[in-house]
Amino acid sequence: MDNLSAHKTPLVHRWLLRHRRFHFHFTPTYGSWMNLVERWFSALTTKKLQRSAHRSVKALAADIEAWAAAWNENPKPFVWHKTADEILERLASYCTAVNRDINA
Repeated sequence: MDNLSAHKTPLVHRWLLRHRRFHFHFTPTYGSWMNLVERWFSALTTKKLQRSAHRSVKALAADIEAWAAAWNENPKPFVWHKTADEILERLASYCTAVNRDINA
C-alpha cells in the first residue's frame, strides 16, 4: 500500500480485518509509482524547461517530446539513497518530536 488514506476508511479497514490473509506492506514515503512520476516531471522541469524559452505551444511540445525521447534512450532509474534503518530512525525521531510537542 502506498501512503494514501483510502485504506484507512472504516469500510476498507473492516474488510481487511475480515480477510486476514492480506497483510499491510507500506511503501516508503515518496516511493509509490505516483511519486516516481512526479520525480520524472521534476527532472523535466529542472533539467530542461527552466532553461528553455518557447515561442509557441508547438515548440514547447516538441521540446518536451525530444527530452522524453532522449531520456528513454538512456533511462536512469531513481535509486534509494537511504537504508530502511536510516528511514526508520528518522521516522522514530520525528514521532518523538511530534509527541513531545503534543504533550507540551
